[in-house]
Amino acid sequence: MLSWMIFAPLLGMFVILAMPSGAHSLIRWTAVAFSVPGLVLTVPLLQRFDPSGGYQFVERAAWVPMFDVEYFVGVDGISITMVVLTALLCFLCMFASFGIDRGVKGYFALFLLLETGMMGVFCALDFFLFFVFWEMMLLPMYFLIGIWGGPRREYAAIKFFLYTLLGSVALLVTILYLYFASTPHSFDMTKLGAAIRDVVPLEVQIVLWIALFVGFAIKIPAFPFHTWLPDAHVEAPTAISVILAGVLLKMGTYGLLRINYGILPAATLAPWGGETLAFWLLAALGTLNIVYGAVCAMAQTDLKKLVAYSSISHMGYVMLGMAAFTPQGINGAVLQMFNHGTITAMLFLLVGVIYDRAHHREIAGFGGLASIVPLYTGVTGFAFFAAMGLPGLSAFISEVLVLLGAWTRFPGLTVIAASAVILTAGYMLWTLQRIYLGKPNEKYLALPEINGRELFTLVPLAVIVLFLGVYPSPILNLQSPALLRLNETVQAASRMPAPDRIAVRQVE
Repeated sequence: MLSWMIFAPLLGMFVILAMPSGAHSLIRWTAVAFSVPGLVLTVPLLQRFDPSGGYQFVERAAWVPMFDVEYFVGVDGISITMVVLTALLCFLCMFASFGIDRGVKGYFALFLLLETGMMGVFCALDFFLFFVFWEMMLLPMYFLIGIWGGPRREYAAIKFFLYTLLGSVALLVTILYLYFASTPHSFDMTKLGAAIRDVVPLEVQIVLWIALFVGFAIKIPAFPFHTWLPDAHVEAPTAISVILAGVLLKMGTYGLLRINYGILPAATLAPWGGETLAFWLLAALGTLNIVYGAVCAMAQTDLKKLVAYSSISHMGYVMLGMAAFTPQGINGAVLQMFNHGTITAMLFLLVGVIYDRAHHREIAGFGGLASIVPLYTGVTGFAFFAAMGLPGLSAFISEVLVLLGAWTRFPGLTVIAASAVILTAGYMLWTLQRIYLGKPNEKYLALPEINGRELFTLVPLAVIVLFLGVYPSPILNLQSPALLRLNETVQAASRMPAPDRIAVRQVE
């Protein structure tokens, strides 16, 4: 099942490449057709998934036996929600991309390749395979921004490429070290932690942890590695902005949970200044992301850049919840990954709707749109309130869980993070007032209302946001047992003696 979800889009890419370049309509609907299997298969995936079990739907086969590389995929409670989110957003973004009229064949072929890479990252359980899928995303995203983006697309694409490549280098070096340090050599992510636990000194594990953190922090993005994101968002086509914020950013926090916490648990709990280095680092950077992103969002004049900085701010809650590592905090963090993906996808899709009509995104250039396009304004208001964390909508649940969990570990930082909610409400409501309220701008009196295709991409996300805001238990029940097992793994590692350095030298 997982292989079909991963490789159906790749098959679709080859089918599209064989089509005539001028058959735009056929290419668009073919891309939609090959994104459907991933979405449809999420239904039996969720129905048959046992939250109390470990890795499920596992597929394993020798790939490069000489070097112990396997095709090894599976999902657990940490990754299954991300697989569902990826399938849903890719399907909706195919429809959001129907407005692309230049290089249609290349655009949809690259988009399908990107979907394969994203699905593979969340399913891979072999470290080498994980890295292959991680790198597979880089080139399609580079070209999708660099060819179909805005006026400064080349600059934004190169900046994205260089930042991500830096993270990939840190990731590759760590993968190679862990492979050669393990006995026997292995890329198996489910066993690598136990294989290197007794042979790699704690000091080396901490260095590896930091190297991995840099690679994943660039993708989150955590301050000060965030500067590529606003440029990439502003220049990227609407659907690519949705994928960038809805899925790609989550790969950073997912990597921290799956690899830093799962493979290097002793380094995760390494003592530093009376607390753990990893948790203090994540908590401080998470709080900084929350406040810094909100302040920067308030200063923006471009609506898309405002949403981009808002995304940086809300990813800070994920980092803070991961740092708390309490049941409430870690559950809130993983739930926030899903909730942020749906809400920020709505925001970027709505920005694309207004840009397609007005051909600019300057906040000060609008005014009074509520009386001109009331339906569009209503959907936008819903998305804005969801981003503010209004009770009854999904972000409220995840952010409150994060703050509850962080309070016992970092009360001072939690107060600062909670206070930033005022900043979020400030820039959201101020933007809502300047664009949609007041006297209508005569220039846009004939602005067309949101159409059926655009509503089709937004309504499913709005339903999910509302449903999880009222009843979040389905996702919490999926992820909680896996997160509890991860917590036990990390806590158990802290009670084990450090590896003997003399024994390590003898092994080497």
